[in-house]
Amino acid sequence: MATLHEYPVEVAWSGGREGNGTISYGNSGTSVAIAVPPEFQGPGGASNPEELLTSAIAGCYSITFGIIAANRKLPITNLKVNATGAVEQNGASLIYTQITIKPAITLAADATDAQVAATLDMAHKADNYCIVTNAVRGKVQVTIEPTVERE
Repeated sequence: MATLHEYPVEVAWSGGREGNGTISYGNSGTSVAIAVPPEFQGPGGASNPEELLTSAIAGCYSITFGIIAANRKLPITNLKVNATGAVEQNGASLIYTQITIKPAITLAADATDAQVAATLDMAHKADNYCIVTNAVRGKVQVTIEPTVERE
């Protein structure tokens, strides 16, 4: 029998395009301020759904890669992931088209060539195991552009 995991959120919003709000997360007890970004004629100054989707994909990728690397006992000493989401605007039509994930992975100085190759391979495959990426797959193009180096 499958286990269902739920992630409740509550959004409090006041106003229109110039408004502001807060997203509160039920499980973690944290919250984040939200606003319409300036590129969509909003005030900015807070996160927005476009950033939240990009960060959800990048965060899921980072956690998933970290778990895989630990399970494979890869000597990762640092992981930094930069991600960019792209929204195409055509008149009033807005379509979230792609996210580019650029993991910069550092291995221990004594990492073997085989470990470097395995790390690069896993960096390209980790998004296949990411729950959030799989939720948008087929609608949003996700590209992985990793770099792997030794200390």
